[in-house]
Amino acid sequence: MAESVGERLGRIVGDRHVLSGEDIPEHYRVDVLGKFSGRPAWVAKPGGTGEVAAIVRLAREEHLPVTVIGGQSGTAGGAVPSDGGLGLSLERMNRIVEIDTLSMTMTVEAGCILQLAQEAAEEQGAFLPLDLGSRGSAVIGGVIGTNAGGNRVVRWGMMRDMVIGLEAVLADGTVVSSLTKMLKDNAGYHWKHLLIGSEGTLGIVTKAVLRLRPLPTTRQTALIATDSFEQMIAVLRRLEVSLSGQLSSFELMWDDFYRLHTEAQLGQRPRPMPCGHAIYALVEAMGGNEELDAELFTGALAQLMEEGLVTDAVIAQSARERDALWAVREDLQPGLAPLRPFVAYDVSMAIADMPAFVASARKALLEAWPEATVMFYGHAGDGNLHAVVSIGRMDEEVQRGFDEAVFGAVREVGGSISAEHGVGVERAPYLGWTRSESELALMRTLKRAIDPDGILNPGKLLGVV
Repeated sequence: MAESVGERLGRIVGDRHVLSGEDIPEHYRVDVLGKFSGRPAWVAKPGGTGEVAAIVRLAREEHLPVTVIGGQSGTAGGAVPSDGGLGLSLERMNRIVEIDTLSMTMTVEAGCILQLAQEAAEEQGAFLPLDLGSRGSAVIGGVIGTNAGGNRVVRWGMMRDMVIGLEAVLADGTVVSSLTKMLKDNAGYHWKHLLIGSEGTLGIVTKAVLRLRPLPTTRQTALIATDSFEQMIAVLRRLEVSLSGQLSSFELMWDDFYRLHTEAQLGQRPRPMPCGHAIYALVEAMGGNEELDAELFTGALAQLMEEGLVTDAVIAQSARERDALWAVREDLQPGLAPLRPFVAYDVSMAIADMPAFVASARKALLEAWPEATVMFYGHAGDGNLHAVVSIGRMDEEVQRGFDEAVFGAVREVGGSISAEHGVGVERAPYLGWTRSESELALMRTLKRAIDPDGILNPGKLLGVV
């Protein structure tokens, strides 16, 4: 009698590392917002690249869709496995293979949690700059798959800027590996860049070599406010120069976001600054000279206040005060919980186009739903804005209306419908709103060439190819 798929998976990874049917926990089937879910037939947990390759060869032979399951911190359903398909959890592949402080690189498996990678680097006196609110659940393979940016893009860029080498398994089970530590290699195509941001549709990342930086020893943090968006960006540009390259974070928060979240957090901490300003920003600089860095930071902000560009500022005087300021931006649960069900958007555009986008999206949403809660926040470093919209109920018609209002405003300014959470399932129908037909055709050509049977994360990003 021929072996079943489950038995064959068990031979590859061990029976205790295979889940099936009703025994598959919700974590592997449902996204972080509880909005997207799947009913995979199996979830397998490989322990190494060779096992991933063997699983993919089995899946191709059996015509099974394969979806890599990470920390499920994305909001577009990109890591939810297909019904009847195979979920691939790399949670056992969580090792930090090497930290090379001479080359300033870290070699890490794709299932390693971002925060653990950060902490391991710091123990060696090095620094992995990528930082997200979901650092405690997001895994390295996931942030590569979505090309995440996060809180420090203004200085160190997004994930694409930190990936030096990759190892991955292709749709036919072939392992491609270039775990190089070289910063510059112009010998032929850089295939790694096809996989970064591809949401697991072109290959399964199993290991990566990440670029580290010297560990900063000082952090200066402030919450500032200005009377207009244009003034805030003028402040950003001034600080990029006056802080001598130390500016690492510049997180934007419109008044609607600041008001709601600081109100929700009052039971835990006081509001650090009054409401009523047009826009707020969390500003952080990281350096290496305790006395000079603090003086430089304080002096730069004082000068901007004297000139009237900054209307209010609170500078953290301790680690506790710094954490309290960052909580305004990162402790979102108290403010978001009462808004469920809500839709969270993750879009990008030229920084100069942000005010037009915010005004257009807000106008369209409030004209259709005057009772809606709408708020905006994001990363100034890479033009990435987040929007949250809620009217206290949700159905297909409401979801479609929200999408068309927000993505329509993105289209007006020539932006992108996805910045760092991926296109996934939710945004796939709108990909053509901000990508030309020739671009879409090229994407489909690449997908068919690399994954001709369409088994890698089908239905995501490009929809049905």
